[in-house]
Parts: sequence; structure tokens; C-alpha cells
Amino acid sequence: MRNFFKTFFASFLALLVFSIVGFLLLIGIAAGLSKEEPTIIAANSVLVIDISNEFPEQSKTDPFTEIINKKKGKTPSLSELIALIHHAKKDSSIKGIYIKCAENPNGFAASEEIRTALLDFKKTEKFVIAYAETITQKGYWVAGVANQIYTHPQGGIEWAGFSYETMFLKGLLDKLEIQPQVFYAGKFKSATEPFRYTQMSEANKLQTSVWLNGVYNSFIEAASAQRNIPAEHLKELANEGKIQNANDALQANLIDGLVYDDQLKQIIAKKIKGATANTISFVGINEYASATPIRGSGAGKIAVIYADGDIVMGKDQKESIASDDYRSLIQKIRNDKSIDAVVLRVNSPGGSALASDIIWREIDLLKKEKPVVVSMGNYAASGGYYISCNADSIYADANTITGSIGVFSVVPNLGNFMKNKLGITFDGVKTATYSDMPTTTRALNPTEQRFMQSGVDSIYHAFKSRVATGRKKSIDYIDSIAQGRVWIGADAVKIGLVDKIGNLEQAIASAAKMAHVKSYGIRAYPEKKSFFEDFIGNYEDHVKTKAIKEEIGVEQWKVLQQLKLVKQMMGEPQTRMPIFVVNHP
Repeated sequence: MRNFFKTFFASFLALLVFSIVGFLLLIGIAAGLSKEEPTIIAANSVLVIDISNEFPEQSKTDPFTEIINKKKGKTPSLSELIALIHHAKKDSSIKGIYIKCAENPNGFAASEEIRTALLDFKKTEKFVIAYAETITQKGYWVAGVANQIYTHPQGGIEWAGFSYETMFLKGLLDKLEIQPQVFYAGKFKSATEPFRYTQMSEANKLQTSVWLNGVYNSFIEAASAQRNIPAEHLKELANEGKIQNANDALQANLIDGLVYDDQLKQIIAKKIKGATANTISFVGINEYASATPIRGSGAGKIAVIYADGDIVMGKDQKESIASDDYRSLIQKIRNDKSIDAVVLRVNSPGGSALASDIIWREIDLLKKEKPVVVSMGNYAASGGYYISCNADSIYADANTITGSIGVFSVVPNLGNFMKNKLGITFDGVKTATYSDMPTTTRALNPTEQRFMQSGVDSIYHAFKSRVATGRKKSIDYIDSIAQGRVWIGADAVKIGLVDKIGNLEQAIASAAKMAHVKSYGIRAYPEKKSFFEDFIGNYEDHVKTKAIKEEIGVEQWKVLQQLKLVKQMMGEPQTRMPIFVVNHP
């Protein structure tokens, strides 16, 4: 027994010492990272923007990568990227921009904001060059602003037009004897079509064709303006499949040359006095961000609230717009007398109808105290539009996906599946007729179905009423443009769902003008956590997510996330847009 306690206490002491040392080590690492020396940008540098990186709404730090390699784990936000491009325009150390354009996971609206900033950069005598071994269409969307575009002799560019595809589950559900009991309001509300049909409805095909062609036309018009090629000819190249390799792209004047990486560096060197291919100072956007002060300053204060992700009930849900968190956050900003105006940056496909209404209410109270301007990102649809509709002014990018004013609810009946496929049955007792409603173990009876549909219709009426009040339109007019229909920003302006086409920067300037503030600083919310908090809070998720992704692959990971989304939609009324899978973007 004596040996047991001796061994036990020795092990316990060793574990305690190890934990303390590890804790102190983490603090030391965090302190060291927070005190890192600022980067000095060399003269005659070239800023490198790799658009195969996705620029989030708020800057992110991967603490694990940052520990191993400083400045490699930080990703600037989209607004920070735009600000850095503007700064580079005036920075004498930066002689030009090199765009790496193989892929582009950024949304259509985000890509347009990047393009606009690069076009502004080109107003100087500085150059913009784009290159990749192969260039996707979405990569070309941004790369098209360059003075010259190059690709690899054996590479090429994608030029096939855009397509849209969605997955339908009805056939699978029929085989499994699962009955998806669907209740919806809005003939265009297509989020539940995968459960109801085996192909797209005519209404859904119509709305999808309109917005997809709208985005495609923006892409073609941008390329036409930059390459001085008629838009109809560019569409012809896609329709007839004329761009199959790099030489086809060169002959069609879509690019300026076929070069290898070393040859590209020689081309860049010739644009910089005294530089050679071996002496060019290439500065990554992360490195430039660490060396460049981009935050504004002034007597005024503009709060920018980033509402990014699915709208959900509850709190502390990562990468989501959780009702409790945002209610507290907006209340805090409303009571903060030092904040003059607020910009709500919405990048959300929607989600819980109840959570959307909770946030809508807080925005309604907030605008009574200070100006509120909405800036829409890639998506501000369904619940994303719900929380936006009552602002003093709404800005959207031309290719923002918005609208989708409609409601649905899904209650799956798993009774036959459980009984016939698994041999599982259910029984129980209840104290009232509808005390087990809604249930997934049996079909809803006609009265219960009427209750469910009535609830959806009530929420839809409330949604339209919120929009009608916020946009100062009649509810009948809102109903005519609602019905769950998706619109792009350019069309949303025409029908009155949006006030102006503009980016976050313009929305902030508008909010400042409303508040009569000439000079101002910006406060971003939700506020970023410290490195140490981020490290501890993200450790488990980082390890778990990374392991699963590596095991099943990125594409299968995306499918898994969609299945999780389907599960999340069950039972609770949703103001959510359909899941988009755009091919050849």
C-alpha cells in the first residue's frame, strides 16, 4: 500500500508540474507573438495577393500555425485586404501588385469588391500582373483587371460559362420510407425542394436562371471592358467550347502570354528600375498587413457589427449568428454613448426564423438611438434579409444574393423507416391530444398539419410586415416580390429591397455622414479574442476538424456540412435560402 501511494503521489506531482510548465509555456508563446517586431517593407517591393485564399468577413488567426511560423497563421479580412490595396496605391515602397489567380473561393460579391479596389490601384502608374498555371473563371474574374495576364504554356484558363446544381433527396427518402412533411410559404421558396421533388420546379428554374445569368453577365461585362472584346464574342467562346488550352486563350486575347514562373519574374523585374528576377522583393499580403497601419482614427466612432454565418438560437456557437450573443452585443452598442453610428455587415443565408426576429427587434431599438446602415456581403438572404430590412439604409454589391423572403418547416416522419428497416417501434402515453407534437415517430394528422402550416403562414406574414415597414412599401407589393424569390443586388435595387450598390467602405462613409461625423475610428464587433483565448478555445475543434477533413477529403467534408445543415432545419421554422452549388465559377 505504501508503494501504491508513493507511486500515485509521484505521478500526480509529475502531472501537476507538467501542466504548470505547459501553461507557462503557452503564456510565453502568446506573449512573444503579441510583441513581435513590425515588418519593414523593402523599397521596390511587389505586393503578392493570392486569391486562392478565402478572405473572411473578420480577420482570423490559426494559433497553431502562428506558433510554428509567425505571420503565416493570420488571414486578413476582406475589408482589411481592400484597405491594404488602397494603402499600397500610395505606398512608395510598393511598385506593383502580382495576383496569383489559380483558384478563387471568395464569393461573387467579395470578388467584385477586390476587383474594384484593384481597378482603383491601377489609376496610378503602378502595374498589376496576374499569373497562374491554370486559371479558373472565378480566378479570372479578379485577374481580369491586370495590365497583363499570363499562364503556363501547358496550362490554360477555364472558359465554359456558369452552371448551377443541387442535390435531390426525395428518391433516397422514398427508398428509406422516410416521409418529409414539409410546410412552406412562398412559391419560390426552394430550400425544401430536395425533399419534395426529384428535380427543380419551374419556379425555381426561373429564379435560378435569372440570378445566375445576372452574375454571369457581370463576369462577361467585366472581361469585355478590360480586354476590349465584345461581350457576345466572349459568350460565343464559351458556347462553342473554343477555349480548350492555353494557346486557345492566347489566340482569343483572353491572356497576354504563355510563360514559366522564372520568365514571369523576368517580366516583373523589367518593370522595376534596377531589379532582377533574383532580387525582386515579393511581399505577401499577410506580411504587408503586419507592417501597415490601416485603422482610421478621429473623434467619432463607427461600430461595424459582422453578422457572418447561419442564424441560430442560443449562444457561443462558432461561425454562426447566435441570437443570445447578438442580442447582448447590440444592446451593449446601443447603450454605448461613444458610438455615433452602426454598420451591420451581413453575410448570411439565414436560418432560424425566431432568432432572426430576435435580432431584428434589437436592430429596431438600435436605430432609434443612432443611425444604422446595412452592408450586404456575398449573401444577405431570407433570415439575412430579415435582420437587414429595418436599417436606415441598405447597401449591397451588384452580385450579392439577397431577398428569399419566405418561410418553411420540415418535420420528418421516421416511423416506417424505423419499423420496416430497423425493426424499431414506439409507444407511449400523453396527457393532452397534441402534447407529443411535433414528433418524428409518426405522421402528423390533418389537424396537426394545419397547425404547422398556420405557424409558417403567420411567420411569413410577420416577415413581410417587417420588410414593408422597413422599406416603406405596402405589404401587397412586398408579397409580389417575396414568395421566397432570390435576387441579385443589382435587381434588388430596382425593386426596392436595397437602396444602393456599394461596398462596406461606402456603407461606413454613409453611416458617418448620417451621424454628422467627419473623422472617425472603427470598432469591429464581435471583438476578437486574445491569442491565448483563441488557442485554448479552438484547440479541440482544430484537431477534430483537421483530422476529419484529412480522412474523408474536402469535398466529402462539404457534403457532411450540408447534411448537418439539413438536420438543423428539421422541426424549427426557417427563413433560409436554398443551398447553392455553382459549378464552373
